[in-house]
Amino acid sequence: MAMGIVSDEELEKELSNGKTRIPVNGIVVEKSQEHGRASGDVNVPEALRKVIGQDSIENGRSSALALASSFGISDSSVSAYANGATSTAQYNGGNRELRKHNNKVKERIVSKARSRLISSLNHITPEKLQEAKLKDVSAVARDMSMIIKNMEPQDVENEDNKPNVNIIFYAPNTRKESEYDVIDVNE
Repeated sequence: MAMGIVSDEELEKELSNGKTRIPVNGIVVEKSQEHGRASGDVNVPEALRKVIGQDSIENGRSSALALASSFGISDSSVSAYANGATSTAQYNGGNRELRKHNNKVKERIVSKARSRLISSLNHITPEKLQEAKLKDVSAVARDMSMIIKNMEPQDVENEDNKPNVNIIFYAPNTRKESEYDVIDVNE
């Protein structure tokens, strides 16, 4: 008898054919109409957030969306997890553990890109410059540097992910009334 969900008729038919050696003491469980977890907790587990965020960083958004949809997770949540937050409303605050995990994933990619960058730069020798097309070798170096720039964390010292903004207000100098020329007007 194959494993799976069967109807009552199929179960009775299988039990009556005599090939079943194990006594079956099964119960019928009615399908619950409720969605979500049985405990009522609707939060996505932290480990799943990390996996979805990592998948988005390494394989792209479309891969992460496919993974998230199999768990019933929204597209906006995928964007949030990739940015180290638990929801789109928390982009500036975020989840410290998720952000750290995403930064580690990005650092692995950056270190791999750095090694490729160094390797491609080592290939630009005076001999190669004369023989090969400089465009091809320098294109690899340029692409690797762009990968590093795009994948490095925005601000390593700023762990709270708060924007570093300085606002400067300039106030004009105040002048006294006596400093202005007086013009007498006759009406």
